[in-house]
Amino acid sequence: MYWLVLVVSGVLEAVWATALDRTQGFTRLVPTAVFVVALTASMAGLAYAMRGLPVGTAYAVWVGIGAALTAGYAMVSGSEPVSAVRLLLLAGIVGCVVGLKLAH
Repeated sequence: MYWLVLVVSGVLEAVWATALDRTQGFTRLVPTAVFVVALTASMAGLAYAMRGLPVGTAYAVWVGIGAALTAGYAMVSGSEPVSAVRLLLLAGIVGCVVGLKLAH
């Protein structure tokens, strides 16, 4: 259960990071609300997952999922360029996250 909550929290990290970009300095209401709700849920999930997982593993997996999804979404949406090197490096992050799960 801890791993499932951690993965969902990592996904929510990508949601709040993307919403933060769209708040335009917290001047837009809907993206700001999405940011606050996603941030709160993401942090609560991370805190819960840390009850049963080592802090280093939990944090690394949470950040890795959030970073990979945020960067992937930015490339898919056209906000950032797509390149083979970027895709390879993101695959490396995903591979490291999977490796941490397997090593646990």
